[in-house]
Amino acid sequence: MKYAAPTSIEDGAEEILPLYDARDLTKGGVLAQIKLDQAIYTLRITRQGKLILTK
Repeated sequence: MKYAAPTSIEDGAEEILPLYDARDLTKGGVLAQIKLDQAIYTLRITRQGKLILTK
């Protein structure tokens, strides 16, 4: 699921950035693949609930 997350930018206006739930990306599991151009990355949720992104 995608959420909107407001953030501040230098001139004081707010910019809305996309926010994704890692559990949605992994579809309830612990691994997801993310493609950027021609590179494939692996997103992993650890047992401690932290995220690791590797190429």
